[in-house]
Amino acid sequence: MTLLKMAILMALVLPALPAQASDPDWLTVNPDNTLVIDTDKGRLIIELHPEVAPKAVERIKLLARRGTYDGLLFHRVIPGFVAQTGDPGNVDGGKTELPNLKPEFRFRLKADVPHTVVARPGGLDVGFMGALPYVSVDEKRMGANPDQAVHAWGSYCNNTMGMGRDDTPLDSANAEIFFMLAPTQRLDRDYTPVGQVIIGGDVLQKLAPGEPPAKPDSMLNLQIMADMKTPPQVLVMNTKSAAFKALTDRVRAEKGADFSICDVTVPARVMP
Repeated sequence: MTLLKMAILMALVLPALPAQASDPDWLTVNPDNTLVIDTDKGRLIIELHPEVAPKAVERIKLLARRGTYDGLLFHRVIPGFVAQTGDPGNVDGGKTELPNLKPEFRFRLKADVPHTVVARPGGLDVGFMGALPYVSVDEKRMGANPDQAVHAWGSYCNNTMGMGRDDTPLDSANAEIFFMLAPTQRLDRDYTPVGQVIIGGDVLQKLAPGEPPAKPDSMLNLQIMADMKTPPQVLVMNTKSAAFKALTDRVRAEKGADFSICDVTVPARVMP
C-alpha cells in the first residue's frame, strides 16, 4: 500500500479526533505501562506489554527510572530494518551490572487477556493486544489445555520494540532495546518483544543511519508516563470498536491473499 493510499484510507475510516477520552472508539493508555522517550529527532511513546514479557518490561522500566538510558545513542540504524540503542558504552553487547534475562520469546495466552483476533490463517490466530501485533495457536484449543491457554508471541511489525541480546546464548538480554523500521517477522520467537511505538513512528524513520552513524542521534530522556509531572494524554484506538473493524476490513480487502497482520497499524493520538 502506498503512503498516499494509506492516507486516503485513514481519512475514510478514522472518526474525528474525540473531544474526550470517553469516546468508545478510543482508549486511554495505561500510564504505568507507557514509556516516553525524547530523542534528538522528536518524541516516541511506547505501549509496553508486561503480559507478553514481564521480566523484560520490568528491566526497561527500572533502567528508565534510574536514568541508565538517558543520553545513550542509536548506535546501529539500518533503514528498512532496525534501530538499536540502550547499550551502556554505545556499542553492541554493552551491559549493566544487572543479571542477564531469560528469553521471553513466547507467552501463554488466555481468553481473559484482552486481545482482538483479526484473521485466522490455518491453525493460527493473528491480531492485536492493544497496539502490539501478535500470533497465537488457534485459541479454540484453549479448552483442551490444562491451563486453558495457548502459545502466543509478539510479531515484529513496523514500530515493534524488542529486547536485544547477543547472538549466543539466548539468555543474554540485559539492557539493549531495538525498534523495527519495517516488518521483519523472521525475528518472531527469536527475540523478546516488549511493546509497540504508538506515537513517533515518523521519528524513528528520521534517525541518522549507519553502523555506527557518522552523527548518531540519542535518547535524551526516558520516562514512565505515570512518573511525569505533566504527562501527555494519549489515546489508542479500541481494537474492539467498529472504527477499527472498518479499518481492518478495508486493508484486508485491498491486500487480498497477501494480507498480513503487519499491514494494519492501530491508530493513536495525543489529545491537545
